[in-house]
Amino acid sequence: MLSDKITKLIHEQINKEFYSAYLYLDFANYYNVSGLTGFYNWFLVQAQEERDHAMLFTKYLLNNSIAPKYMPLEAPTGKYADFNAPLLGSLEHERFITASIYDIYAEASSTHDFKTTQFLDWFVKEQGEEEMNSEDNIRKFELYGKDSKGLYMLDAELGARIYAPPTLII
Repeated sequence: MLSDKITKLIHEQINKEFYSAYLYLDFANYYNVSGLTGFYNWFLVQAQEERDHAMLFTKYLLNNSIAPKYMPLEAPTGKYADFNAPLLGSLEHERFITASIYDIYAEASSTHDFKTTQFLDWFVKEQGEEEMNSEDNIRKFELYGKDSKGLYMLDAELGARIYAPPTLII
C-alpha cells in the first residue's frame, strides 16, 4: 500500500505532467502561427509524451487501488520574446519536473517503498533524456537559428520527429 505522502506526491506529479502537456501545446501553437511547423511538430509530440507520463502515474495509482484525483491546471502565458524563449522555457520546465520526480523518489527510498522507486527508475532515465533533448534544441538554435537558412533546416529536422509511446510497462 502506498503511503499518504507518496500518494499526495504522485497526485501532484500527475498535475505537473498534464501542465507540461498544456505548456508544450502552447509552445507548439506559438511556433505554428509563426510559420515554424517543424518546431510545432516537435512540441506537439512532446505534449503527447507528457500526457502519457501523466497517464502512467495515473495507472500506477489505479494499480495500487487508489482513485486518481485531478486538479485544475494553470493556463500557460502564451507570450514569448523570441523563437528561443520556448526552447529555454522547456529546459527550465524539464529541470523542474526532474526535481519533482527526485523528490518522490527520495521519499519512496527513505520509507523503503521499493515498488515506487522501481516504478520511478524509468522516469529518472526519461528525465535525463528530456533535459538532453531540450539542451540539444537550444544548442542547435543558438548555432543555426539566427540565420534564415539554418532556421529553415532546423525547422525541417524538428518536423521529422515522430511520436513513440512510452515503453514502461506497469
